[in-house]
Amino acid sequence: MRSLLFVPADSPKKLDKAVTSGADALIVDLEDSVAPSGKGHARQSAAAFLKEAGTAKTRPYLLVRVNSLKTGLIDADLDAVVPEKPDAIMLPKAEGGASIIHADAKLAVREATHGLPDGHIKIAAIATETASSLFLAGTYAGASNRLSALTWGAEDLSAELGAEKNRDAQGVLLDPYRLARALCLTAAAAAGVPAIDTVFVDFHDSEAFRRECGAARRDGFWGKMAIHPAQVPIINAVFTPTPDALRHAQAIVDAFAASPNAGVVGIGGVMYDRPHLVRANRLLERAATTKRSGDQSSAG
Repeated sequence: MRSLLFVPADSPKKLDKAVTSGADALIVDLEDSVAPSGKGHARQSAAAFLKEAGTAKTRPYLLVRVNSLKTGLIDADLDAVVPEKPDAIMLPKAEGGASIIHADAKLAVREATHGLPDGHIKIAAIATETASSLFLAGTYAGASNRLSALTWGAEDLSAELGAEKNRDAQGVLLDPYRLARALCLTAAAAAGVPAIDTVFVDFHDSEAFRRECGAARRDGFWGKMAIHPAQVPIINAVFTPTPDALRHAQAIVDAFAASPNAGVVGIGGVMYDRPHLVRANRLLERAATTKRSGDQSSAG
């Protein structure tokens, strides 16, 4: 997935509009964008949307951001949405592998109750929203087969740290949040799942947003979350490998395939070693994953 668009669960109008945004995935939000007094209505709205959108011939991947484990609200969230078979939940304020195991158990009980295959609903976790979570980032590997992605957040973390802001005047992340970003990236690599970059809240500044998307792609993130539909085309463009990049990656793979015992190959006067082969394979895998995701969405 390249683009994941947040949509408040309590706004049927925004949910319906988001389906045509071009986003690879929609995050139906029951957490931060919904006031405490509106949680019940939001759950009903989310369930109705999932029921309709889930059976559409073409649709994006559907996640539901539930409330965190510590709030005590997650059970009511899952009771409302699991019957409508979302593709995944997004678990906020996750604190390492133990959080994933806990959420896995809650999902397993409800899947069994509603006749869904065990493991049908995946988990994407927000891995950096609390101070404690930073020290647990290395514990996701092996926690659950449901774990499908890790992402990170700066807003809740900055509030917990008591910070005045998390970006400088140019919109560049400050040091504590750069650390959180790096921990998410390395935690995802250790767990063998894609890393998804966090939101950029100033959706009017498209140039700064494009630069941040480019930096995320460069560093190894597979995609980025969006808070506004206008950000989706930029994410999709930046995170879609160019034909030249794919041809070059394939050339590296083919050169090593032709010389399987070689540690280094030469292409066009440039030498490439095994780490280049790893990167080439990953680029081709991302491109194939994006294509499969699009094919599955088209098939409903």
